[in-house]
Amino acid sequence: MSSSPPTSPPDAAARGKRRLSRLSLRAQLLVTMLGLLALISAVLAVTTEVAVHRLFIGRVDAQLAAAGDRGRRPFDDMQTGNHPPYGQPSTAPSDDTGTGACTGTQPTTLFPLGQSVGTVAAHIESGVICGARILDGSADAGPNGVALPRSAWSVFRTVPVDGHAHTVSLGTLGNYRMLASHTLGNNDIIVTGLPLSDVESTLSTLTIVEICVALGGLLLAGSVGTVMIQRELRPLRRVAATASRVSELPLDRGEVALSVRVPTVDTDPGTEVGQVGSALNRMLGHVASALRVRQASETRMRQFLADASHELRTPLAAIRGYAELSRRMDAQAPPDVAHAMRRVESEARRMTALVEDLLLLARLDAGRPLDREPVDLSGLVVDAVSDAHAAGPDHHWQLDLPEQPVVVTGDPLRLHQVLANLLANARTHTPSGTRVTVGLSADGDRARLAVADNGPGIPESLLPDVFSRFARADTSRSRAAGSTGLGLAIVAAVVETHFGTVDVSSGPGHTVFTVTLPLADPTGNPQQA
Repeated sequence: MSSSPPTSPPDAAARGKRRLSRLSLRAQLLVTMLGLLALISAVLAVTTEVAVHRLFIGRVDAQLAAAGDRGRRPFDDMQTGNHPPYGQPSTAPSDDTGTGACTGTQPTTLFPLGQSVGTVAAHIESGVICGARILDGSADAGPNGVALPRSAWSVFRTVPVDGHAHTVSLGTLGNYRMLASHTLGNNDIIVTGLPLSDVESTLSTLTIVEICVALGGLLLAGSVGTVMIQRELRPLRRVAATASRVSELPLDRGEVALSVRVPTVDTDPGTEVGQVGSALNRMLGHVASALRVRQASETRMRQFLADASHELRTPLAAIRGYAELSRRMDAQAPPDVAHAMRRVESEARRMTALVEDLLLLARLDAGRPLDREPVDLSGLVVDAVSDAHAAGPDHHWQLDLPEQPVVVTGDPLRLHQVLANLLANARTHTPSGTRVTVGLSADGDRARLAVADNGPGIPESLLPDVFSRFARADTSRSRAAGSTGLGLAIVAAVVETHFGTVDVSSGPGHTVFTVTLPLADPTGNPQQA
């Protein structure tokens, strides 16, 4: 049994990069600049700390070497028989041990003249610490200092006798640099130590100063950097504002005067922003040319459709007239001829409806004004549903009307056509037994008309183009009769002319076309959105 290997979580660098990419360019530049400054400050601080630490330790080590020589000299003098004034030989063991383990002779003090306050010293004889004292400078201690607590004695045994200084800790007394060396004859070991408290205090103060200076520098750099970045990105914001204005233009239809351009000051090819601005202007020029070509093509096509539709009305009327005349003489014509003439009349009627739809769309495209008068949508809905019930008795038609009339300003004939087309669309593209509900309501200053059915629904691929001209549904919505594919296009065009909107939402078992129109104000004028 095989299993796929577990996917490893993204590393911290990848997550940080994604988070940084979600920031604005200004924020990214500021964060990057402050990050670099923080890194440089950290490197400088660490370098300074290391250099100062080495300098101070070198000075302490030099002082420690001199103190070690002074601390070892009394023992060396005793080996040679000299008795300098700083101490006389003593055959008694040091009182620091309390064990009597040290039997050799030793000076009366571990701190000859010249040792500084804070110096520690220990005398080790045959591996036994004979004494460990600190020169604390107190009046009670005298020149021989005070004994160190026994808990700190074991530290002195750990100091290597190699002639080099080592850093050790004496617990609550802090860190010390210690130097261990043999006396003449290698009989005794003298350990001398100097405190590092002054060095550590100085380094701590230096660290605090570096942190404060770094934070102050980052704060100042952040403030100045923010102002500078905002100033330098101002041309880029102007370019973005130009692109935003272009994106708000209705470029998908009608004549478009694409006169928006990036200012000349932001098209300098010597700068990166200028290159972007210049490229955007060239692109806008190409788009404007393409829009002009598209508009000219649309104008020619609409003019052709209008002219062709207008010219087709006369021959279609003649064909319908002759077909009706022939139908009146059905008794004199053979049955097959009579059937053919009825079919001619039916197709001529359908072609006439198509031509009328094309002429209406051409008029709406040309911007010809429609009638403007108060229209009671409640009455229009009742009439349209009654007509739809007569045309589709196998469907279930329902009304949902408010108690008060809903009045808009517009062309009653065209608004009736909107309702008729929506109901015909529901009747044509749904099977028998489908429930179609027409609802009307007033929502604020808008009238809302909804035509809903529980049919199979509109294919998702068709929804974006459902209001386009000659849009056709596929077999997922069965059609009991043919359609021109212009009904919903006429609905959208008429509603837009009335300053309204039309939307559709569809899924299996639920399709709703929603039309919103501005209500008429008391003066009878439409309230434009």
